[in-house]
Amino acid sequence: MSTQHKHTYDAAGNQLCCTQTTKIYREAGAQELIEGSSARSEDSHSSHDHSVHDDHDTIAGSTFELFAPALISFVLLMSAVAMDNWIMKDWFSGWVRILWYLVAYIPVGMPVIKDAFVSIRKGDVFSEFFLMAIATIGAFAIGEYPEGVAVMLFYAIGEVFQTLAVSKAKGNIKSLLDQRPDEVTVLMDNLPVTIKAKEVQVGAIIQLKPGEKLGLDGELLSDTASFNTAALTGESKPDRKSKGEPVFAGMINLNTVSVVKVTAEYTDSKLSRILELVQNATAQKAPTELFIRKFAKVYTPIVVLLAIAICLLPALIVPDYQFNDWLYRALVFLVISCPCALVISIPLGYFGGIGAASRNGILFKGSNFLDTLANIDHVIMDKTGTMTEGVFQVQEVNFNPAYDQAEILKMVNALESNSTHPVATAIHQYAGEVDHSISLNNVEEIGGLGLRGSVQGKQLLVGNFKLMDKFSITYDFDPAAIVYTLIAIAYDGNFIGYITIADSIKEDALQTIKSLHELNVKTTMLSGDKTSVVRHVAEKLGVDYAFGDLLPEDKVNKLKEIKNQKQRVAFVGDGVNDAPVVALSDVGIAMGGLGSDATIETADVVIQDDKPSKIPLAIKIGKQTKRVVWQNITLAFIVKGIVLILGAGGIATMWEAVFADVGVSLIAILNAIRIQKMKF
Repeated sequence: MSTQHKHTYDAAGNQLCCTQTTKIYREAGAQELIEGSSARSEDSHSSHDHSVHDDHDTIAGSTFELFAPALISFVLLMSAVAMDNWIMKDWFSGWVRILWYLVAYIPVGMPVIKDAFVSIRKGDVFSEFFLMAIATIGAFAIGEYPEGVAVMLFYAIGEVFQTLAVSKAKGNIKSLLDQRPDEVTVLMDNLPVTIKAKEVQVGAIIQLKPGEKLGLDGELLSDTASFNTAALTGESKPDRKSKGEPVFAGMINLNTVSVVKVTAEYTDSKLSRILELVQNATAQKAPTELFIRKFAKVYTPIVVLLAIAICLLPALIVPDYQFNDWLYRALVFLVISCPCALVISIPLGYFGGIGAASRNGILFKGSNFLDTLANIDHVIMDKTGTMTEGVFQVQEVNFNPAYDQAEILKMVNALESNSTHPVATAIHQYAGEVDHSISLNNVEEIGGLGLRGSVQGKQLLVGNFKLMDKFSITYDFDPAAIVYTLIAIAYDGNFIGYITIADSIKEDALQTIKSLHELNVKTTMLSGDKTSVVRHVAEKLGVDYAFGDLLPEDKVNKLKEIKNQKQRVAFVGDGVNDAPVVALSDVGIAMGGLGSDATIETADVVIQDDKPSKIPLAIKIGKQTKRVVWQNITLAFIVKGIVLILGAGGIATMWEAVFADVGVSLIAILNAIRIQKMKF
């Protein structure tokens, strides 16, 4: 490393470099997952980043190289122990014996001693490396050579397993998400030319053969095509696309040769942004993880002082004080105290949870949201596009016979062409092409109500019945009596009639509510749609509470009411229109993040495939992750606490100390890895 290296710190002031954690993550090629460095562009990598890439190649090249020092040390240690206890060679004594154990120590001990010196030079005196170096050198000083080598050997083996675990965890996520091919086939003058994906410009035409992965986001120019979207959504079911529909990098073409027009550069693709999101997720630490970091920072120097006290204070009170005996106890105490199990297994546990969620098409923006979701009390959801398909169809047109229905529909269609709301799409599909000869003026969208415009100098209103009330338009029936979404129309101050529109409930919506109730989570539906429609959908699904006819500010007030009841709340919506509610909720969950850049920016959790059943799944992953993390914390504290007391009392030896440190670390790491294997 360069001599110009400077310490790096997180927002809480915790050191991010020169620690055992960063060393292990660096060796696993995963340092950016701890430091959030993936947010940097590829062109701004420092020389330190290049060393990380070199470590990447080492991991990929040979696992044997990682274990080689430990294997050499193990063979030398076992041969020395055999000559000490069974073979009884006369020449194996004195300096020969010491030298043999020293040679056995060097492969595993020197890297740790070197790291201890580097940490001390950078200002971090009480590092894990320092504890292990002092304990093992001290063991040599009092003649406990086999134990000194054994402690460092098992410590080194533990580090290798930690490195492999982190490397595997990172590999799982990257294999799921980093599906972008390096090269694509571009049509130039109708001739296929293979070029680098990074060099493709927006507007270029890509030819995609069956079985090939799409390298960039684009618009399908072929009439139809089927794609495997598993890399993006976790769903292996083929997704059929039609001409003009968006397609995304990472999708695999299944059937015939397809043609796609590029709409975004390589680095701006949805897949690139999703990959960056997941890699940056571990930069947002969970409260449990932050607590352990702070705890270790205070705990380690206290333990060193206690070890010194164990060694020296008995000289004042114990009649037959033996320095070597109490030094040995102090060294055992130091080995036991090393917080490896906590500082490695906990971030690895959260990382495993993020990876498991990604594999299921759920993106967490930070491990802190895993913790929050695990404790969620209440899920508040939007209706349209969340629990329903959001694909409306016109059911009935009920206009006053005194008006020309076809003419009014043309004006309504022209006005709705200024909106992207699903209702507008339904009207376009029913009324056909927009008549551009209709002259529209003063078009205005009124939030939560509808649209207003002028046609031939007369005011045209299209929206809900609150819009009619706002402009004092009278009507002679009760809108609540009709269990459909109603679009009211008024022209020149007169009520013309209404259009009924229906939306279908998503197939997994019912099971979603059942699963949430099984998790003891309450449910509420908030919608700007009419109350009768919202309650009808809520009753069919079994939602606990439902409120309709809500403006954005009304949704905010309802959410505040629920939060005032001391409940932790998650809000599920589109992440854009409901931005104020998302901001106020403890966790904002966006549905359909695959098709919207804004949802990825706004929400804390993004469900990529629009399936509401992923909501309880995300909660289950959060709960399981938190359970595993606390299992590791409990195991580490109980085992270390018992052995610390036994060590101070002279009952526990270095071998028990090795188990309390390295053994517990390995158990905790294996437990954390379980998350990546679980089926939720």
